[in-house]
Amino acid sequence: MLDLAVHAQRRNAVMERLGANAVLLVASLPERLRSGDAHYGFRQHSDVLYLTGFAEPQTVVLLRPGAATESFVMFVRPRDPEAETWDGRRAGLEGAQAIYGADAAYPIAELATRLPALIGNKDELHYALGLDDKLDALVTSTLAALRGREKRGQWTPRAVVDPRYSLHEARLRKQPDEIATLQRAAAITADAHVAAMRAGRPGRYEYELEALLSYEFRRHGGAGPGYTSIVGAGVNATILHYIENASPIADGDLVLVDAGGEVAGYTADVTRTWPANGRFSSVQRHAYQLVLDVQKSAIELVRPGATLEQLHNHCVRGLTAAMIELGLLSGSVDDRVADQAFRKFYMHGTSHWLGLDVHDVGPYLQNGKARPLEPGMVITVEPGLYVAADPNVAAAFHGLGIRIEDDILVTADGYLNLTAACPKEIAELEAICGNAA
Repeated sequence: MLDLAVHAQRRNAVMERLGANAVLLVASLPERLRSGDAHYGFRQHSDVLYLTGFAEPQTVVLLRPGAATESFVMFVRPRDPEAETWDGRRAGLEGAQAIYGADAAYPIAELATRLPALIGNKDELHYALGLDDKLDALVTSTLAALRGREKRGQWTPRAVVDPRYSLHEARLRKQPDEIATLQRAAAITADAHVAAMRAGRPGRYEYELEALLSYEFRRHGGAGPGYTSIVGAGVNATILHYIENASPIADGDLVLVDAGGEVAGYTADVTRTWPANGRFSSVQRHAYQLVLDVQKSAIELVRPGATLEQLHNHCVRGLTAAMIELGLLSGSVDDRVADQAFRKFYMHGTSHWLGLDVHDVGPYLQNGKARPLEPGMVITVEPGLYVAADPNVAAAFHGLGIRIEDDILVTADGYLNLTAACPKEIAELEAICGNAA
């Protein structure tokens, strides 16, 4: 958990952005049953985590910057000794105020009765519709009830505004404490990837590496994986979001691992591809080096003012040239980019925002154009090459899946590769994998 003073600074910045005539409402998502009466592990909604650091379920947070009192209100589960005996300690109303700094805290069961007074007489309600049907219904019924009171002097917010402007723009630009947390997540993730490289010899199963990654994330103090780990050996590496992780690793396979550890809610996102038997074949070596060269050259383009569109276009051209060099495509780079033939072997984007969510919040366009990068933004750079079994492609390439991904902080004068410690050069990978335990 971060210093709670940091969360207070964040709330103040968001309230300043909201203005005096707006109110922001964010909430935890409902707990979900896994089977029977057993739930999936709960993870706090990132907006609530960003503003409060409060990790418990059944939480609603309101920011009311123009209010004379109760500008920061929390609805939480009250203390309950019997329930806490079964399910763990709660901060309760007292903790929400004394520890987390709420001006007022109320039982979550009182949300429906107190909400009209808290959002009434405001011009805008900043709230993300579509995430929780029950909360959506409560918000809309509250707005309807407020309309019936307008003749008595209590008016309804004139607009329901998506919180992307007031809140998500703040989340997009990482502050020093966030960067430090991401650096910690990156360090843990690099160690976990190296452990997987050392263990992933032929005969092991993908799920063994998945388990090892999770163990390493936790062993170093992280919360576990920030998203479901991808461990794809051989042809499984050509499936972009392969999470079955059930196949044995064979001699001659490349193993693609896309996994990131989470620390205090912030996740790294790293992909490495390496030879299970410790040596790239000549075809694998050639293809891997081409992808690596494209990735490294794209990272060099990261600076304030550059755009993700520019990075992607650079990778598309570089990878298309690689496909032609490998014999996967023929003709000129310009022609194969124009007719999008490259998409058969490179079908995803090159970058996304990174932070509290692995695909973090923030629009990629501004006024219909690619938005310029700014200091404090964190992105991924992850070109790839994927060749499934195809009768039109030489058999030597069948089942070849390569992706190389790093986490890049935009700085005032360029970039910082947060995951540079995770090996990706051919000589490094062969040295690690060749000495597998």
